[in-house]
Amino acid sequence: MSKIFAMTGGATGIGASLKDKLRARGDTVIVVDLRDADIEADLSTGPGRDSAIVGVTALAPDGLDGFIACAGVPPVAKPLSLIPRVNFFGATVLIAGLVDLVARKKGAIVAVGSNSAALPGLNEEHIELLLAGEEEQACALIETLDGHNAYAGSKNALMRWVRRTSPQMMAKGVRMNVVAPGMTATPLTDQVFDDKDFGGAMTEFQKSIPYGAMASPDMIADTMLFLLDPASRYVCGSMLFVDGGHDALLRPDQF
Repeated sequence: MSKIFAMTGGATGIGASLKDKLRARGDTVIVVDLRDADIEADLSTGPGRDSAIVGVTALAPDGLDGFIACAGVPPVAKPLSLIPRVNFFGATVLIAGLVDLVARKKGAIVAVGSNSAALPGLNEEHIELLLAGEEEQACALIETLDGHNAYAGSKNALMRWVRRTSPQMMAKGVRMNVVAPGMTATPLTDQVFDDKDFGGAMTEFQKSIPYGAMASPDMIADTMLFLLDPASRYVCGSMLFVDGGHDALLRPDQF
């Protein structure tokens, strides 16, 4: 029986790969993105998030089998405040706004984090402001920091939010988990490699991946399929690192 899913960020990269896999097996996928999508919306703004929620609800009035929060912007995006607005609030606001639709079908939610969220030295004040829902204060602070804090910090906050929120989601019959990709060959990653400030560090970081290469988008998408499938029905509140062994290399005693 075909299913119906909604996702943000389905135009390129990991999101596009997952979208194609779902549609290839006969499922319906409602895509929210800036352009080339079923619902075009700017998730960096409150009105854009609201319109996305309204649009998905209109297209799936009987409920969703799953929702995937995949939209994201890289650490080189400008202004820096765009990064937490999309990566954190664009994900959490839509999850909260669509969870009841997912609950109607006892479905699953998957958010896309990052293995960079576990790197040390992130600004804790920024992360706590995000988790407190203080969007304007968090964005004002990040403008005084840097792209690494903006990106990794937003993903750190998102992954904490999933952990904190998943038990109450499960009480509604909704499983929520987060996948934490490592370096993946996407247009987003290309932007970072091309950046004069980040490019060199990215090249060196890539060399240390135990797998020996970056992931392809379908490697991440295949893991997300598992988290959306009833086969993972007892998995809730988990952070699944899909990074070729990178997190294990960097943090062997933390799990």
